[in-house]
Amino acid sequence: MMIAALMVATLSANAQNMFVKPMVGGTLSTLTGDTENTKMRLGLVAGAEFGYMFNDNFGATAGLLVSMQGSNFKDTDYTKDESSTLTYLNIPMLANYYIFPGFAIKAGIQPGFLLSYKRKFSENIDGHWEDFDSSDKDGLKTLDLSIPLGVSYEFSDFVIDARYNLGVLNINDHGSATIRNSVIQLTVGYKIPF
Repeated sequence: MMIAALMVATLSANAQNMFVKPMVGGTLSTLTGDTENTKMRLGLVAGAEFGYMFNDNFGATAGLLVSMQGSNFKDTDYTKDESSTLTYLNIPMLANYYIFPGFAIKAGIQPGFLLSYKRKFSENIDGHWEDFDSSDKDGLKTLDLSIPLGVSYEFSDFVIDARYNLGVLNINDHGSATIRNSVIQLTVGYKIPF
């Protein structure tokens, strides 16, 4: 009975250090590398992270986030306007260091899996512009890897989180050009202990 009581006490203590954090926000993204005339584009991000606090100063999180990324293009040789939307399922795994209560700096790794690709563009056909849509993922790798770096601030269980996700893998799967994701992400989440 004493061993059972100790196990329950240990589980209860550990549970107080665990939490889930639903989160939603926006992205400001572009594609870098061997690209020209790229502009930032706005997107959405939503999902949840699970966390564990080892002590008052150090914790870790892992999550599942659906993120709209990509880039806008202007005045290229072939198109008048172009917008590329790449939707990823990202899995951020972060170490969090709390400089003071509520304020954390964070870093880690983030594999991502390409869920969909949508390209909208206008081309000059016989002297006039025509609009086109494409959703062909050919030429893009399905796996991405980023290094997320960021800060967060927590108040009354609400968490404001700002990150820069630096793409380190070439997502181009056609030709020799190098293309990487570059994403600024701002979210608001709510911490639910369990």
